[in-house]
Amino acid sequence: MDSERFNQLSMILIESLGPDLIQIVYELNEATLHVYPASIVRTLTILSNHRTCDFKQLIDITAVDYPSRLQRFEVVYHLLSLAENIRLRVKVAVQEGASVPTCTHVYACANWYEREIWDLFGITFAEHNDLRRILTDYNFSGHPLRKDFPLSGYTQVRYCEKEKRVIYEPVHLQQEYRTFDFLSPWEGMTSGKDMRIINSKD
Repeated sequence: MDSERFNQLSMILIESLGPDLIQIVYELNEATLHVYPASIVRTLTILSNHRTCDFKQLIDITAVDYPSRLQRFEVVYHLLSLAENIRLRVKVAVQEGASVPTCTHVYACANWYEREIWDLFGITFAEHNDLRRILTDYNFSGHPLRKDFPLSGYTQVRYCEKEKRVIYEPVHLQQEYRTFDFLSPWEGMTSGKDMRIINSKD
C-alpha cells in the first residue's frame, strides 16, 4: 500500500470508526489498525461492508504473547480487499483472563482461527458456539504457545502394555540436559583470518 492510498484509507477509517479507533500505524508500506476489544466486531463489520474499504476476506487470525505487559496478549486479524488490492492488519490488546467477542458472524472462517487461538494461547472468545481444542488433545494441559509454557510440556503419552491402552503421565526426562562444545561448521570451514575479515566493520 503506497502512502497516498494509506492517507485515503486512514481518513475513511477515522471517520467511520470514531472513538473505537485507538491509532493507525503505517510502517514498511503496511497499515495496522489498533482498536479496543469491545469494538472489534463493529470494526470488522465496517471494514467488510464499507464500499470503499471492501475487506471481504479474513486471511488469518493469530495472537502474540507479551508476558511483561499489563495487556499480555495481542490478537491480530489480517484482512484482504480484493477489489482494492490492499491488506490491513487489525490488532486488539487483551489482558490475561479477559475475552474477545467472536467475529464468526462477520467472517465464517473465523471459527477455526478462534478455536486455534484458544487452544494455543488460552484466549477466550465470547459467544463462540464451539470453543474446543483443535490442535492438541482434549486432555492436554496448558496452552503451548504461551511464553511461560515449558518446552518439555507437563505430561507425556505412551502405550502401556499392561493396561493395553495409551496413558498420560508426568514428564520424565531420561537424562539431564547436556552441553556440547563441538566446533561450529562455519568455524571449521573458515580460518581465523577469514573470520576477522567477515566480522570487521570496515
